[in-house]
Amino acid sequence: MAGLKGLLSGRWSDRRAKAVAPVGPGMGRSADAVQARLRDALADRCPGLEWSLERRIRGTPVDVVGEGEGRLVALELEWRRADPADNTAKLFRHLAAGSVEAGRVDVVQVFTGYFDLDGGGVSSKRANAEFVGEAAADALEGVTYAAVDLAIDPPRGGDGFDEAWTPAIDAAADRIVAAIG
Repeated sequence: MAGLKGLLSGRWSDRRAKAVAPVGPGMGRSADAVQARLRDALADRCPGLEWSLERRIRGTPVDVVGEGEGRLVALELEWRRADPADNTAKLFRHLAAGSVEAGRVDVVQVFTGYFDLDGGGVSSKRANAEFVGEAAADALEGVTYAAVDLAIDPPRGGDGFDEAWTPAIDAAADRIVAAIG
């Protein structure tokens, strides 16, 4: 792990970006609607944190963020991403550099059914993302990582919210709360 700690040392941090700043629209209207529902479900379940959408942390966009009392929860919704490890790896780099002022940081990746294999198991993209998350959390003090399933088969593009997704979003929110304590 010594090599990973060196990699996470922060020498690649983006000093030009602000620590936390809002960003524009995300992955498409369907995914944006699911993000908003997740934020609302988490706000109901964790009212001690202030929940927001599409926040930048040192230049890296984070889909849903909960902040408060020296704590940051960073949630990435992996809808149909080609490389789900990318944004969380950047986030872990910033955490290693000390760019986030929080005593505790919980990073959660929420994976849709897009990353499930037909024969069972998960895609190598998801497995790689989980490996990066677990290794980084092991290397960084005060950082946790969890991968959570969201039982939705995301449409390509998509222009709205399917009410049939609500039970899956509620179940994912419950698993997120259990993971972050």
